[in-house]
Amino acid sequence: MANHWGIVAEFDSASAIYHAAERVTAQGYTKVDAHTPFPVHGLDKALRQGPSHLGWLVICCGATGICLAQLMMWWMNAVDYPMWVSGKQPYAWPSTIPVTFELMVLLSAFGAVFGMFGINKLPRFHHPIFTHTQFHRVTDDRFFLSIDSTDPKFDRAATAKMLESIGGKHVELLEEE
Repeated sequence: MANHWGIVAEFDSASAIYHAAERVTAQGYTKVDAHTPFPVHGLDKALRQGPSHLGWLVICCGATGICLAQLMMWWMNAVDYPMWVSGKQPYAWPSTIPVTFELMVLLSAFGAVFGMFGINKLPRFHHPIFTHTQFHRVTDDRFFLSIDSTDPKFDRAATAKMLESIGGKHVELLEEE
């Protein structure tokens, strides 16, 4: 028996996929995703997707950059190699602001890029959805709705029938490789 990844259906327009997403989630499906050639306003709410956690990751990385920069400069200037110049204290925090800002920006950028890769599970060189016969049109003029087989309500026949009843075309059950 083949291991099924999920089921995919094609829709003709942005409004069709929006209403299909509303109907699918209203029936209790939770592992649903939409694939569109351009952003469709409100589709994330129709799919009941929560907000991204990437912002919190970036804030944490930025705060880590601030703390590390201050700790590094305090250690270097006040403990490891204190040097009095023109009667000024070896560690004066106003002079550390530029380096602190730069390290905060650097770690925030790394957090954003690598956090996005982690959250999106990238790089992924192959995905079972690419085996759908019409999926190549997603970058041109078609809209696709996919339901993962790990969804608690997933049933091969019932889910396929439901997608067809709400206007889905080329409904295909995809196998995991």
